[in-house]
Amino acid sequence: MIERYSYPEMRAIWEPQAKFNTWLEVELQIAEAWAELGVVPKEAATALRANAKVDAKRAIELEGEAPGKEAEGQAKQRTRHDLIAFLHAVYEHLGEEKKWLHYGVTSYDIEDTALCLLMKRAAAILLKDLDELEVAIITRAQEHKWTYMMGRSHGVHAEPVTFGLKLCVWLAELRRRRAMFERAVEGISACKISGAVGTFANVDPRVEEIVAQNLGLTPSPAATQVLQRDRHAQFLTALAVLAGSLDQFATEMRNLQRTDILEVEESFQAGQRGSSAMPHKRNPIVSERVSGMARLMRGYVVPALENMALWHERDIAHSSVERVIIPDACILMDYMLKKFTGVVKGMHVYEKRMLRNLYATGGLFNSEAVMLAAVKKGMDKDAAYTTVQKHAMDTWEKIQQDELSAEGLEHYYIDTLKADPDLARYLAPEDIDRAFDWRSHLKHIEVFYQRLGI
Repeated sequence: MIERYSYPEMRAIWEPQAKFNTWLEVELQIAEAWAELGVVPKEAATALRANAKVDAKRAIELEGEAPGKEAEGQAKQRTRHDLIAFLHAVYEHLGEEKKWLHYGVTSYDIEDTALCLLMKRAAAILLKDLDELEVAIITRAQEHKWTYMMGRSHGVHAEPVTFGLKLCVWLAELRRRRAMFERAVEGISACKISGAVGTFANVDPRVEEIVAQNLGLTPSPAATQVLQRDRHAQFLTALAVLAGSLDQFATEMRNLQRTDILEVEESFQAGQRGSSAMPHKRNPIVSERVSGMARLMRGYVVPALENMALWHERDIAHSSVERVIIPDACILMDYMLKKFTGVVKGMHVYEKRMLRNLYATGGLFNSEAVMLAAVKKGMDKDAAYTTVQKHAMDTWEKIQQDELSAEGLEHYYIDTLKADPDLARYLAPEDIDRAFDWRSHLKHIEVFYQRLGI
């Protein structure tokens, strides 16, 4: 992921030096576990802990996979194997104790266990990001609990909601995404130290158990040379679904900022410019960026799922893929969460515009309430629907033809309903007035806040 779209704390986890340091920690934990079992001399384990270190540049140089030309003699010295190159880089700092480093284990005992540690560290940042976004949404939801606005279905006016309720819906979805992600984190919190094909042929199972406990991981119940990749696919899928939720929220922001709606707007900073040609432009650029990045995040899921099918006890087809998609997905999600949290904190809510839009159709949204009032009084439901709809469509046409003044629009629909002889047999004028009290639509808003505990 390019540096522009990354924050230092998350980026640092995926730097080569951090990866090699984590590999080294796993190696040292294994040596110390062997020492605890009496196989490796304790003084050797102590010396390894004291002397072992690794320089990322040296390990990469020894691997010899970095782009660029080199002399024939130099090329012959390159391992073309990342873990062996890492070990040789460490050996350069060790004495006799080096023979106990990587004792009885295989490359992916180190790499898979270390990758799980790195993913857990990244997940800890993402969970903190989720906490901050949740707090931001709760704060704005409480602020706008009774900020009335029009609800829309198919992009068309439906019935009133509050902006606070809209944010409650976001909060409920975000909490589901967090629960899904936490399950995925549990899945990758695994330790695999069981040898070349997972049989513990040359490593005591107790080594895996000791290392797992010390690193805060769980031994895999059964593995091959690697941890099975359903774990990693679940992790990336959880991130992609979370990105889909952010895309949903961001798309709502983008729609509400449209000039013909303009009920909510991203903050626009001093000195910011929306267009190189049009000085008046104020665009929802961060929300658009979040929506675009969600597309990228969804793209990581397919290769993660493809990685699940490996030959026999393992092939290497998954490795190159994971070096790209796992760091990038974590860095990208960190960026998306932080940016959208800023959108929520800084968004401008135009309450007067919301009310203006609410009244834009002269109370047409009360049609269901009128119909149900008539049904309660004994009118056939289909007849009530047809009668109420007839006057609604008449009003709609007059609105589109601009035949009603603002004052006329305010009264036309309700007056035509009161004058209808079929409705009059069931509803008195005051019954229709009560049905037009649109705040009755929102009498249960408190329920959602109680269910969410906010």
